[in-house]
Amino acid sequence: MTRTPSDGAAATAETVAAIVAAAAAAGPHCGRTTVIAIDGPAGSGKTSLAAAVAPVLGARTIHMDDLYEGWSGLAAAGDRLTEEILAPIWLGRPGQYRRYDWHEQAFAESHEVPISDHLVVEGVGCVRASSRRFLSVIVWVEADDDVRLARGLARDGVAAEPHWRSWMSAERDLFARVGTRDLADVHVDAWGRLRP
Repeated sequence: MTRTPSDGAAATAETVAAIVAAAAAAGPHCGRTTVIAIDGPAGSGKTSLAAAVAPVLGARTIHMDDLYEGWSGLAAAGDRLTEEILAPIWLGRPGQYRRYDWHEQAFAESHEVPISDHLVVEGVGCVRASSRRFLSVIVWVEADDDVRLARGLARDGVAAEPHWRSWMSAERDLFARVGTRDLADVHVDAWGRLRP
């Protein structure tokens, strides 16, 4: 799975404004950092939404795709997010993680995550029991399965279809356990529009 900001339409100004307002109202929960988590199934438009929100807040974006250890890494990535990035920032120290290179199928360079006023985290499963207390705003983005699969195969190639179908099953199980949609403060559709 290779991350690109083309997995959904650009967010509307109304959507970005709603997320920024929610972040301001919630304030920081991770030390002095306000963390906005953009979760939802693969191919729903999370990366595009993060690309629209982060510059408005002057925020760095953490992509969960960099934390998954390949197609089988969904389960463990939540702990990596909490232990390597969020918990250290909460303690007043920079976070640090090694990016996973999907093409090389190995961990690559290390990245430091400095303490800042805002941090955007986007990707499937960024909301977990272990990460929730650090998150100021949870955004849920969703799309129909056929739209998501079409976007994913356009991005990753048709040979990735078995991986995508397995991933879609694993993420459904994860979202059911966590109850992510119900926890969300803001709901967004596949085209970057606010949902009720």
